This record gives sequence, structure tokens and C-alpha cells, in this order.
Amino acid sequence: MIRVVRCTVSVICLLLAFAIPAAADEIKVGVAVADITPPIGYRMSGYFSERLSTGTHDPLNAKAICFKQGDERAVLVFCDLSGMSPDVTSQARAMASEKTGIPAANIVIAATHSHTGPLYFGALRKHFHDLALAKNGEDAQEEVDYPAELTDKLVDVIMRAANVAAPARLETGVTKETRLSFNRRFHLKNGTVQFNPGKLNPNIVRPAGPIDPDVGIVLVHGGEEKKPIAALSVFALHLDTVGGTEYGADYPYYLELALQKSFGNDFVSLFGTGTCGDINHIDVSHDRPQKGNEEAERIGARLAETIGATLPKLKPEQLPALAVRSARVNVPLQKYSEEEVEQARKDMHKIGTRELPFLKQVEAFKIMAIQLLDGPELPMEVQVFRLCEEVAIVGLPGEIFVELGLAIKLASPFKTTLVIELCNDAPGYVPTKKAFAEGSYEAVNSRVQSGGGEMLVETAVKLLKELKVNGNR
Repeated sequence: MIRVVRCTVSVICLLLAFAIPAAADEIKVGVAVADITPPIGYRMSGYFSERLSTGTHDPLNAKAICFKQGDERAVLVFCDLSGMSPDVTSQARAMASEKTGIPAANIVIAATHSHTGPLYFGALRKHFHDLALAKNGEDAQEEVDYPAELTDKLVDVIMRAANVAAPARLETGVTKETRLSFNRRFHLKNGTVQFNPGKLNPNIVRPAGPIDPDVGIVLVHGGEEKKPIAALSVFALHLDTVGGTEYGADYPYYLELALQKSFGNDFVSLFGTGTCGDINHIDVSHDRPQKGNEEAERIGARLAETIGATLPKLKPEQLPALAVRSARVNVPLQKYSEEEVEQARKDMHKIGTRELPFLKQVEAFKIMAIQLLDGPELPMEVQVFRLCEEVAIVGLPGEIFVELGLAIKLASPFKTTLVIELCNDAPGYVPTKKAFAEGSYEAVNSRVQSGGGEMLVETAVKLLKELKVNGNR
């Protein structure tokens, strides 16, 4: 029997309660959802100009899934945000660990990268906040301490997911979806590489990289329940299809709505964004508009259709083997002189205007973002979660280029490896060495030095191999 408890503030707890004796290899799963939508009027994230929210199209949620097997526990949280503040995630993980006993290293908090969520941390937020203070003595757009509220809600949703974990069955698999995603970097006739060069651009020669068509799925059944009660799906596609000034979760919102038509309103769809630093939904071969909620609904519905067609083919996991490994990689940051930093500080005032070329605005923002970090290196955490002998999940910080995620999958000893970006931190783009040499927007916007992405790949593969051979339940 599944008991669904509806809590206040649009919070849903799925209680998987069954009177089944615990077996040695039995896995337990708990799912919880919390509304993390900020107040109307808060600044929005996703672009380089100040954008104030005017309403809510659909609520922003944090969705947590807790896995338990014996003494091992792991939690994955997915938030409808453009990125995760490392201050928020480190505090939330520590507090949740203290309250639940789950090691902080066994908790990952990921952002889906919705471009219609709040701007609540980082260099751009600081710039707009400082301007408001200088002009008005206060910041009317930040009447609430959203980072503190978000931290509390993350701790709460983790605790509730852990508390309701009960015997469950997992089914896993990977399907393909080739109609929705496109590499957004292109070789042009003039020999350069450019991101988003425009639809039907006659100067386009070919894409500068691949896509990742894999849709990874972990389906959760509660005990003897015939219908699944939750699913984690992972797909590499930027969440930048809506635009506007209303809060919204972009296409994962419509993915969940479509799946709920099959499995009921209590079904929870958890979405992990695959490595899509250079992937978006723009098909340059036609001039059809591709912006707005209609486009997000089209993508979400088609993704749900693809997932739905695959569910009968998923493999039941008879021998779950939960284990977690993590490591920190010290990736060198880009370096700038005092003169360059001072110029960037001045150029920040031209962001969102036509007084400075776009890539110069991006570079100024990036330089000031680096100034908020400590030291010449950035500690980047890599986490690997083993669900069973043939299925693993990798969590990486930042907007990771698709080639890096594909490299991890290719070298992984697991038959099914799901790679999720923007975990615990949002330190900008992490391109490949090749992309750094080619240049364009993502390379200009990256804070790490060339080679940092390959360091993450090496660490992830090492952890995967450790879990495959030496991981303990």
C-alpha cells in the first residue's frame, strides 16, 4: 500500500509503507518533494541582464530520493534552479547529515539548470545587489533570505525522504532520443567555431561536436505495487526553452505532467540534467520559433513518450548493491592580472547594455566570478553512486561538455552509467581541451583552465572502477 501525505506549502511526501520483513539485499527507497519557489519580484537567473520575476507559471521544486540498503544510505536531490550555490549545498548537506546520519559525501544536490529560476548567488547577483544598496540603501528584490530558506527546505526534504524509505523494487535501462537535442557549437566557413550561429545560417559547415542521445531511467516500484511511484530520468539537454519573467521548471515540468497521465498525480518524476554544456534544443536547419512554454511542453511530452515506450523493456534489478564513492579534484583556475580584474570591475556596469560586445560582457562576469573564489585552484567534487552491479550514477559540478560525459560512459565498467552535471556547485562551463582551443562563448565563460574537464573524467572513471571491483555494500 502506498500512502500519500500532502503537506503544507505544496510539499508532497510519498510514503512507501509495507509490512515486509527486511532481507539482506533488500533496498528501500523514499521520495519527498518541496516547493522552493521564491517570492514574486526576486531576480531571475539565466541571462546577463537584470530580470525581475512577475509571476509563477509552475512551481519550482526540490525532489529528493533516498536509497537505503543495510547500513548504506544515499540521497540525490534535484532542484528546479539554474545552479546550486556551494555555500547552500555544503551547509544543507552537513545539516542533513547531522540530522539523519547519512554522510554528507553520500548526498548530492543537483540543479536542473532552469533559466526561469532565481538569481540567488554569484558575481552577477552580487553586482545587482550592490547597485541596489548603493542607490537605495536596501535591496527591495531580496526582502527574504532565499539562500537560508532554500537551505532549510533542502535539509527538510532530505530528512523526509530518508524517514519514509521503505522496501521497493528498481527497474533500470537506457533508451535513445535523437530528435530533441543538438550540439550548439558549429564550424563556420571562415574557419572559426561559434555557438548558436543562428537558424539557416549559410555560413554553417557542420556541428563542432556530438550529442548524447541516451535517456537513462531508474524506475521505482513500491513493494508489490503494480504502478511505479517514481522515476529518475537523465538526459543531456539545456533547460533554456521558456524565457520570460515567470518562474518555471521548463520541460521537466511537462515531462512529469505527461508521466502522471499514465501513473497518477502522486507519481514523482525526478530529472537529472546530463552533460550538456554544449547541447541545446535549437535546430538550425529550419526557422521555426523554438521559445516559450509550448516548446518546453513539446520537449517534455516527447521525452515522456520515449520513456513510456521503454518502461516495459526495463530490467528488474534483483540484486541491488548500494555503495558510494567520492573525491575532490583541485582544478586550476584561470589567471588574470590586477589590471584585467580592475577593467572587468568597470565593465560589469555595462553588462546587459549595448555599450560592450557580448563576449566582453561574459568575460567581465567570469573574471569577477573568479574573484569570489579562494586560491588558484577550485576543489571540484566527483561522486559515484552504485545502485546495483550493473548500474551507477556519476555526479559532477558545473556545466560539463557532452564529450566529457560520453568519455566517462565509454570507460565505465558498468553496463549503465548515468552522468549528471551541476551537482553541489555551479562553477560555470567545463569545456574539453579541444573546445578551449576552438574558443567561443563557453570557453570565454569558463573559470577553469583547459584540461580541468579531463581531470574530472579521470577521477570519475577511477571511482567507478573502485566501486565495480572493491565496493562494499
